[in-house]
Amino acid sequence: MNWLVKRLDAPDRTTHFAKGKLDVVEVGGSIIGRASYEPGWRWSEHASGGPQFCEVSHVVMVLEGHNKVTMADGTHFVMGPGDIVWVAPGHDSEVVGDEPYVSLHFEGTEEYSERS
Repeated sequence: MNWLVKRLDAPDRTTHFAKGKLDVVEVGGSIIGRASYEPGWRWSEHASGGPQFCEVSHVVMVLEGHNKVTMADGTHFVMGPGDIVWVAPGHDSEVVGDEPYVSLHFEGTEEYSERS
């Protein structure tokens, strides 16, 4: 086949966790994810299964909402709609504000879906 069309609305698999989910599609050798988190979601509280910090590197594009990323050294930043972000392993993240947070994951998706 010379082409393949997939939709995140019909993912190959979904990882569910408290206050959120990660939809995953595999296409053209790439693994793409769509993370959807409710207000109040925090990785270390709702998805980690124990560790305080996520040890996966991510490249994401924010579609909706805002997310605060706090690195193990205490530095932090907030990302919002339109931001394309790379973040190193050793971070926590939490939805800030009253609206859901949605982002596309282009790197680290497979590892993230397995560890969450």
